[in-house]
Amino acid sequence: MRVTYELPKKRGSRLLNVSLKARSKRVNRSFMGTFSLFALLAVFGAFMALPLVYAINNAFKPLDEIFLFPPTLFVRNPTWNNFSDLINLLGQSWVPFSRYIFNTVFITGIGIVGHVIFASAAAYPLAKHKFPGKVFLFQVVVLSLMFTPVVTATPNYMILSWLGLIDTYWAVIIPAFGYSLGLYLMKQFMEQIPDALLEAAKIDGASEYRIFWSIVMPNVKPAWLTLIILLFQILWGTDGNGFIYSEQLKTLHYASNQIILGGISRAGAGAAVAVILMSVPIVLFLFSQSRIIETMATSGMKD
Repeated sequence: MRVTYELPKKRGSRLLNVSLKARSKRVNRSFMGTFSLFALLAVFGAFMALPLVYAINNAFKPLDEIFLFPPTLFVRNPTWNNFSDLINLLGQSWVPFSRYIFNTVFITGIGIVGHVIFASAAAYPLAKHKFPGKVFLFQVVVLSLMFTPVVTATPNYMILSWLGLIDTYWAVIIPAFGYSLGLYLMKQFMEQIPDALLEAAKIDGASEYRIFWSIVMPNVKPAWLTLIILLFQILWGTDGNGFIYSEQLKTLHYASNQIILGGISRAGAGAAVAVILMSVPIVLFLFSQSRIIETMATSGMKD
């Protein structure tokens, strides 16, 4: 990137061309300092990966190793029996396992799409328009981040019961639409879009809906990709406990809990199903981790 600046003429001065190149900032650090930093990060990274490594190894352990004390991190005699036992248990279920998969995918998909649309539509006026009560509304959104799902469980149940949505998919989907962290991230990210870009679109005759869908949403793609990951982890791991009672509407997480609660003999199958369930969010995160880091890095910035 080259930028030319014209300096004012003074005695002995002339027109100067100043070429600026975009460069990454270099930190003045010795080789041992860099090595020590990466070694420290590697230690912390390995420590954080221990639960994942332990869960994967548990899925291939025979029962005698699973209940071995003190427990071992790595499997000694790997076996596929846990996965074969899991397949047999799923085949004996009076509700087809495909039904649990459909329920989970349906709840997760509709919840994610609805939340991204609602959060983006609500964040756009908060970020780019002025109206009475704007600051107060955003303060309410920030305040709602302090409340855990346990605190809001009773009010949610009362509202959903009044709407007649208990024991339906919507008892889990509708609360996901109001995920306040998503609204906060979208609003903070939309503030980084230059106002001049939106004003130019208005001068060209674009409506607010056209500006929102054709300009704002493509420019905040890292933000709504982050919302997809965050909400996917929540909805993929939900069991609908307290809101869904029909066995036909239960999710994968509920089915996995039933396998784990089956006793000692099902411990291996429970370890196998745990690895299968956690692998989907991990793979999804690996494909979009750069977008998440970008969103988290810019969501708190101001112009």
